[in-house]
Amino acid sequence: MAPWLPLLSLLGLLRGAVSAPPRRAADAQAWEPVTPELLRPARFALETYNRGRAAGARAVLGAVSGRVRRAGRGSLYSLKATLEEEPPCSDPMTCQLPVSKKTLLCTFEVLDELGEHTLLRGDCGPEDAKVADDRNETFSSFFPLLNKDPLPQNFSTEMVSLFKHFIATYNRTYETEEEAQRRMSIFMNNMVRAQEIQALDRGTAQYGVTKFSDLTEEEFRTLYLNPLLKEGLGQTMRPAKPVDDPAPPEWDWRKKGAVTNVKNQGMCGSCWAFSVTGNVEGQWFLRQGDLLSLSEQELVDCDTLDKACMGGLPSNAYSAIKTLGGLETEDDYSYRGHLQTCSFTADKVKVYINDSVELSKDEQKLAAWLAKKGPISIAINAFGMQFYRRGISRPLRLLCSPWFIDHAVLLVGYGNRSDVPFWAIKNSWGTDWGEEGYYYLHRGSRACGVNVMASSAVVD
Repeated sequence: MAPWLPLLSLLGLLRGAVSAPPRRAADAQAWEPVTPELLRPARFALETYNRGRAAGARAVLGAVSGRVRRAGRGSLYSLKATLEEEPPCSDPMTCQLPVSKKTLLCTFEVLDELGEHTLLRGDCGPEDAKVADDRNETFSSFFPLLNKDPLPQNFSTEMVSLFKHFIATYNRTYETEEEAQRRMSIFMNNMVRAQEIQALDRGTAQYGVTKFSDLTEEEFRTLYLNPLLKEGLGQTMRPAKPVDDPAPPEWDWRKKGAVTNVKNQGMCGSCWAFSVTGNVEGQWFLRQGDLLSLSEQELVDCDTLDKACMGGLPSNAYSAIKTLGGLETEDDYSYRGHLQTCSFTADKVKVYINDSVELSKDEQKLAAWLAKKGPISIAINAFGMQFYRRGISRPLRLLCSPWFIDHAVLLVGYGNRSDVPFWAIKNSWGTDWGEEGYYYLHRGSRACGVNVMASSAVVD
């Protein structure tokens, strides 16, 4: 019996001791059989896996399936493959015991940018593994940029204790034993993933347990991120006039009363609405002197250019606000976190906008504009944010490509911590995430595409 199963039973999460196989992903039908296009990244992943291994201990590629997501000049390949490892001794005349090949089941993520491949993630385990145990290969994960030590013997025990604390902290309950078991397995794999991200971060960020730690990457993306942003096919906006004044050394609109409290989008991909209302709240405050918490639900329900909880674009949202005639307040049109029938009432409009503008992609010019004009709506690649806890995040560019922006947020300030420059970013995942709801991203390196989709409403 795996050592963590009795401990899990003591937590009241399980009564049995047999691990159920992981549930098939909802989009499993999207996985395609091998094609020449999929073989290229699969062979690259295999080469990376074999790197440093003796000639007689290298694996060969077996079956391959996968899918591809494209954005800009890049493609992200998600692959499933079997690898066959040659036995350490293949000559029956000299081997003392008969041995056979070892088959591994692997998943890979390979990024192709202009023909250059990078292995973002690779996870391999025995093909016939049915029950999670304390052997390293069950939770094995090789990461080409990280030469980490084998997992400690007490890894599973420590993870059970951490999972127990997670459940208590975030008040988690699971409907069935199977679901509790599955979530714990996801949690364990996520903690390994968080350690990998931590080791590769070049900033001061800390990654670990968050309220999203029992979600798969696919679930997290589906529930909280915005796939439409990377397409960038929204309404055309005119360029903003540049600000002539140089950017001050630091700036924070929170200290000047232009930013409302952190909100929570819930399990709805409506970040685009929160990003835009945050910007409009700041613009209205700077022109009218009145800070109002505006309605995201109005945009979710009434913006016909966007797709409610399925994602949207700030440029479309500005256009919708103009078409509707303005925004109601949160009090008058409260947030529900799912699509409803539009119940917009023109008589309750408290805020209007006159136009919207696209801002410079130069970070120094963005800082100057922000300090003079107010908080800015931006979109970023959310790599690592599922496990972000605090500090200034600076992922490797290849891991946080600007071609894969998938989350809209609000730029409210900038500064330095111990000589590390940062952007202060208001998120929409509640105050129980990050630094009281805020995310800090490295400034000056175009980290995670922070500069690629900056915009603002115009209030005359």
